[in-house]
Amino acid sequence: MLAWHPILVTIQFLVLLQASSATSNPRDARRDQTSNSCDPEVDTPLPDNPVELFAPFDRPTAHVFRYRTQRSVNLGGWFVHESWMTPSIFQCASGHKVSEFDIASGSNARTILENHWSTFISESDFSYLSSIGINTVRLPIGYWSLSNPEFYEGTPFSGFTDVYRNSWSFVVHAINMAATYNIGVLVDLHGAPGSQNGQPHSGISDRHVGLFNSPANVEKTLAVLTFLTRTLCNVTNVVGIQVLNEPQDNTELVDFYTRAIFTMRQVSTAAEAFPIYIHDGFDLMRFSHFIANRTDFVVQDHHSYFVFTPLDESKPASQHTKEIETSLSASLATASANQRGNLVIDEWSCALTPKSLSSEPDEAVARQDFCTAQMEVYSTTTAGWSFWAYKKEGCDTDPSWCFTTAVGTSLPSDFFVYTQSYNSPRSIGLLDPPPMSDVLSKPDASITPSTPATTPSRGRASIPFRHRLSTIYYRRSKRDTAEQQSSTKGYSDGFLTAGIFYEYDGSRLGFTGQYVEDSIQALGPDVIAPGTEGYYRAGFTRGLSDGEARLS
Repeated sequence: MLAWHPILVTIQFLVLLQASSATSNPRDARRDQTSNSCDPEVDTPLPDNPVELFAPFDRPTAHVFRYRTQRSVNLGGWFVHESWMTPSIFQCASGHKVSEFDIASGSNARTILENHWSTFISESDFSYLSSIGINTVRLPIGYWSLSNPEFYEGTPFSGFTDVYRNSWSFVVHAINMAATYNIGVLVDLHGAPGSQNGQPHSGISDRHVGLFNSPANVEKTLAVLTFLTRTLCNVTNVVGIQVLNEPQDNTELVDFYTRAIFTMRQVSTAAEAFPIYIHDGFDLMRFSHFIANRTDFVVQDHHSYFVFTPLDESKPASQHTKEIETSLSASLATASANQRGNLVIDEWSCALTPKSLSSEPDEAVARQDFCTAQMEVYSTTTAGWSFWAYKKEGCDTDPSWCFTTAVGTSLPSDFFVYTQSYNSPRSIGLLDPPPMSDVLSKPDASITPSTPATTPSRGRASIPFRHRLSTIYYRRSKRDTAEQQSSTKGYSDGFLTAGIFYEYDGSRLGFTGQYVEDSIQALGPDVIAPGTEGYYRAGFTRGLSDGEARLS
């Protein structure tokens, strides 16, 4: 058990420091100096970029970022390229012209890529996302993005170290821009050495899956994950690392994940509690059981699409919508309950086949129903979701895959978790919790012990009602039974947690089960007597619900 835990930290005023790069950005100056010409004669030598520093680690703020409900978009097409998303940067590519490797091995690759990294997504995009309630982004990168020649040795990218010599500086800059707007970043290893799935989005064009059967590629991938963990586990707004994107669901995958998680946890004390995300290879229940048998902060990522198979095409949009609201919703709820809520849907879209839409009387309405049904189901059955993708070329005419086009049409105009505008809890009476006599008058047997808890000690301001609740708890605890003490403590912690997450930026606790279990471990048997953990869980769940209801 770690010595530090957020529930034990004194609540104080904390200011999230921002990166020091705001005043001058050499990437911006480069925009007018580059060209996508395929003529080598016009390829201009580019300077090396310094890698920015991250702001000092703010542990309580990091806990809000990592445990809160996620409303997210994928920044696909920025650092990992697919020809259907950004065809313009494939103009000088070689070979099949479909993957990152084809760009790297083409003409003027470094110039083209650095111009794209500089311009595709900017600070104004993060400002926009924050303004509509998006609090997280999923950032796909490849092992080639790390600017480390050691990771390229023995891979198709071994001859392109110069092409990617500045790539890591752009990734760091992206994380720092997100931090400026209180947006969390899930760093997703989209392309691993050898390829985990043979798809172009893993960086290659030959369809070969060469990760799992190659000890050298396994070791290299573990080295990449070690580097990412060591570098990012103490970055305030990094909410986790995703080990692999959409790996082939083979017999080696569970063993690979077990080894990868163990390796990442060994990096440092901070890494022991760092969130690690795994994609389930589209096998929902297999990896639900995998996570259920663990106690650490591991999250399952399941992707949900309705456009890629003949069966998808055969169903009308309205049938897809009905199945999302019934069978899919039930499957996700079952999996989530099985694994203490550590489940997200980190790729989904509004995409339907033309045939699915053609049988509907109003295609726009059918798409809206389909899209909003997904968002509502994923919001109620999981800890968060991430739309694919934020943008692509030709967004204005693509409501299927473009978040910027779907907002306000197929999707709501904002994604804040509370219906009212964010305010201080003081203005709505959260400082006056219900009397503990009312709380304890409801028998514990009537509470369904569900998902678990911990209280992060951070808001934009101190939480003045914490002391009042604690005083009530400790006065009663001297004469209560152990079960009552745990129930009362759980209730006060849950009620307080609702206020802390709201006060930070209008957030809600998302990974509730993991949060509760971490709380129980941190509080220890002197506070939560062995055998009474269920009372704490049930009390926390009810307190959290009451606190959130007060804020709604």
